[in-house]
Amino acid sequence: MTEFLHLMAAPFAACLVLTGIHAYLGLHVIERQVIFVDLALAQIAALGSTVAFLFGFGLHHNANYLFALGFTFLGAAVFALTRFKEEKVPHEAIIGVVYAVAAAASILVLSRASEGSEELKGLLVGHLLFVTWPEVAKMAVIYSLIGFLHWLFRRRLLFISQHPREAFDQGVPVRWWDLFFYITFGVVVTSSVELAGVLLVFSFLIVPAICGVLLGKTVGGRLGVGWGIGVLTSVLGITASYFWDLPTGAAVVCAFGFVLLAVGALRAVIK
Repeated sequence: MTEFLHLMAAPFAACLVLTGIHAYLGLHVIERQVIFVDLALAQIAALGSTVAFLFGFGLHHNANYLFALGFTFLGAAVFALTRFKEEKVPHEAIIGVVYAVAAAASILVLSRASEGSEELKGLLVGHLLFVTWPEVAKMAVIYSLIGFLHWLFRRRLLFISQHPREAFDQGVPVRWWDLFFYITFGVVVTSSVELAGVLLVFSFLIVPAICGVLLGKTVGGRLGVGWGIGVLTSVLGITASYFWDLPTGAAVVCAFGFVLLAVGALRAVIK
């Protein structure tokens, strides 16, 4: 047990930090019906990382992070500017196209690197098992600042997410608030992808939010459910990873799938 706590304490702490911010952002994503925006921004951040890698910067170099952040800001601007009051094309379709292009571009860029396949794998699954306490502390500080900003503007952000038509009708500068939302979202995603990988970041965002919607009635209730699900799933995934010698990130993602099925079954029973 001592060895388990020593080896898995930092990964579990990282999962708690990821849960804290992603469960909240996931509620906005569900309300906006842009389920794959996290996956798209994560892939854009990964594209920035691959470009930096091609220029000779390692995945954990500061320049790599800046490249990823810059690419993510461009993606955030695209998503903010392509949202309209009357949508002839669903916003989700645009997000899907951006994701596909970013993923294809990442493959093309890495095809020019001798270690491209290994770097691509790293971007998908991250290095959660080997996370250090300084990395956890850095994430906690960044996410706390983002969370504080969202708390300050929570009413306006929730109003735009839940009632976009009314926001446009009332003259609210929706695109500027969307830009703020997607830029802060992009900072979270960029900071998460290097550590947890694209797949785990997506799972932390969507699964707790879905469970919150299924079991909670208010925003606070849904957020509480989401946080609880994130903690429970982190415990299950990390424990399974240690005792069955499984890749930690992949184990947590699969645990999310298992928990979502269980919550769905519970919702069907209590309906």
